[in-house]
Amino acid sequence: MKFDTPAGQNPIDQLKVVGRPTSRVDGPRKTTGTAPYAYERHNVAPNQAYGYILGAGVAKGRIVRMDISEAKAAPGVVAVVTTLDFPAPLPLGLANIAHLFGGAEVAHYHQAIAVVVAETFEQARAASTLIHTEYARAPGKFDLAKEAPDAPLAGGSRGGGSGTPPIDRIGDFAGAFAVAPVKIDRTYTTPGESHAMMEPFATIAAWEGDKLTLWTSNQMIAWSKSSLAKILSVRPENIRLDSPFIGGGFGGKLFVRADAVCAALAAKTARRPVKIAMQRPLMINNATHRPATIQRVQLGANQDGRLTAIAHASTSGNLPDGEPETAVSQTKLFYAAPNRETYMKLARMDLPEGNAMRAPGEAPGLMALEMAMDELAEALNMDPVELRVVNDTQFDPEKPNRPFSERHFVECLRTGAEKFGWSRRNPKPGLVRDGKWLVGMGMAGGFRNNILTKSAARIRLEKGGRLTVETDMTDIGTGTYTILAQTAAEMMGVGLDAVTVVLGDSDFPASAGSGGQWGANNSTAGLYAACLKLREAIAQRLGFNPTDTIFSDGKVTAGGHSVPLADAARGGALVGEDGFDPTDMSKRWQQSTFAAHFVEVAVDSYTGETRIRRMLAVCDAGRILNPKAARSQVIGAMTMGAGAALMEELAVDTRFGLFINHDLAGYEVPVHADIPHQDVIFLDHPDDKSSPMKAKGVGELGLCGVGAAIANAIYNATGVRVRDYPITLDKHLDKLPAIA
Repeated sequence: MKFDTPAGQNPIDQLKVVGRPTSRVDGPRKTTGTAPYAYERHNVAPNQAYGYILGAGVAKGRIVRMDISEAKAAPGVVAVVTTLDFPAPLPLGLANIAHLFGGAEVAHYHQAIAVVVAETFEQARAASTLIHTEYARAPGKFDLAKEAPDAPLAGGSRGGGSGTPPIDRIGDFAGAFAVAPVKIDRTYTTPGESHAMMEPFATIAAWEGDKLTLWTSNQMIAWSKSSLAKILSVRPENIRLDSPFIGGGFGGKLFVRADAVCAALAAKTARRPVKIAMQRPLMINNATHRPATIQRVQLGANQDGRLTAIAHASTSGNLPDGEPETAVSQTKLFYAAPNRETYMKLARMDLPEGNAMRAPGEAPGLMALEMAMDELAEALNMDPVELRVVNDTQFDPEKPNRPFSERHFVECLRTGAEKFGWSRRNPKPGLVRDGKWLVGMGMAGGFRNNILTKSAARIRLEKGGRLTVETDMTDIGTGTYTILAQTAAEMMGVGLDAVTVVLGDSDFPASAGSGGQWGANNSTAGLYAACLKLREAIAQRLGFNPTDTIFSDGKVTAGGHSVPLADAARGGALVGEDGFDPTDMSKRWQQSTFAAHFVEVAVDSYTGETRIRRMLAVCDAGRILNPKAARSQVIGAMTMGAGAALMEELAVDTRFGLFINHDLAGYEVPVHADIPHQDVIFLDHPDDKSSPMKAKGVGELGLCGVGAAIANAIYNATGVRVRDYPITLDKHLDKLPAIA
């Protein structure tokens, strides 16, 4: 189905099922432990052996030799595969920057150099310690601050919808900034972050002749199937991936990782199925992370707060051939200013691979931009909400002929300010106390692009009237099973209990996949198109005119005649298969989502400890397909934003080139005690230029801006501005107001 004009009235607009808060249809399986994740699929292949990946002990250099004799002779060992078994690195898959296996060169710490296969996990792990590896260590570049001054300009994309050329200039930024009555020029830093998903990278691999099946944990099935075909030199039609349940991904599972490649290689060598779950230290050092940034924001404004000049520069680091963290992408679109400059610099470094993590680009970019806006508001003696209101725009600032499809950012701001009680905020920082606590409020804008992409699905009407949906779309904990079931139920006029959804199998039609907050809108639009095909087939079989046939309450009605839906399948099952093709809609209209985040914090005046007291997000993201699941997505993202603001940081050992806090004891993430009650408000503005569902993404929008809102609240509480995330107590303790 080509989507080339705004959606008109359609069956989804009935909103009998879609748009209603609906409990997860997979919830009972998740809560009873009967929804198996990749490593737990013990029955998919007989006689599974256990694989254990050995990571490189140096960050850069070359393997001189490996002695595996002791490992091979260890109890229970079935096979040992080493990187030296391959004379050169295996080919790169889609969006992989680091080679996942093969050859003697070591490009980063914990690069996979061997996989040991044994009868038990413990035997494989023990045997891996018996592999003796001799390295020729080479000097590496591990310190972003040291490399940043000489980093060259670079354009690129993080793979999650953010992208930008090396440098963009509109108007005369330098001239306008020089004469601006009020201006700020600030530098901010964000550290590297880990996805830290609960389910590890995990795969079970089995060969049957030249055909390979992988039961794996992966967000993008079609991408990964083609990548594995390339990496392993296997014909795509001979590879099948199956990933029905995923325990979190956040972008880390967008692309093939070493667990899948090593499991496939090990299974071929061992001549039996092999299962691998990547250990936590390798998840952090072997896989991907959000790169650290150094960002400079310059804002010039008139006394009324209207921006006359805006510039945003970001420097990040990555392996050779890697991409920058596109932290300037939202600045190109968020606020109006006639004179603009954005650019990025990329330092070539030897740390593990930097790649997509939830809201790549915008998440760290807004941590800087929205703190800078708060600083500008103070310089103007202006309310931070009003500053954003006066700089709102309904058009792409760099392409004035391209309007936003729907933009209700001002409504987000006004609604949030009223609901949160923003008018009670004392604009003078450091003056509000509650016993030993310094109390403050902060806010920030949220922005994330809405990405349109092709997505296909198949729906079948079985004998008895049951509907089965099939697509390779994945559910990474976001509620995909439920919104697809809602879409099918709405389109076919049945209840949710009449729909079965089967996901994550590469034998099914290729979907948008899960990532970049594009999954929900595009995958449901693809199923919408397939349902239209099925509705047409049903009408034709029943002898009805397809154009005036109504599907409702389990019946098919046309021309005053009504029959049960199940009657259409008496002559055999009927199938509808089609896909959503958004054509050039995102070029004709700028497609974005917006939010306003409000936070109240308390800072202990004795210890400097920060406690979040209240959080509110007001989101403008088109039609909300399932408000219950969407709220869960947003509060989860808000929690991730709290982690980024207050505790998350990959600590780099700049001598040896590794993240030293490579487990969940050292890499801190928020726990229940860190998070207060969170409120979420969704504005009701269906976007008819986004899809026939009139929806947009929301899962990453909930993260964008939260970090800055927390940082701004801490400043309002203490009067101490910390521009280097995370805002840990050591960064402001000695500057806190005197204790009364």
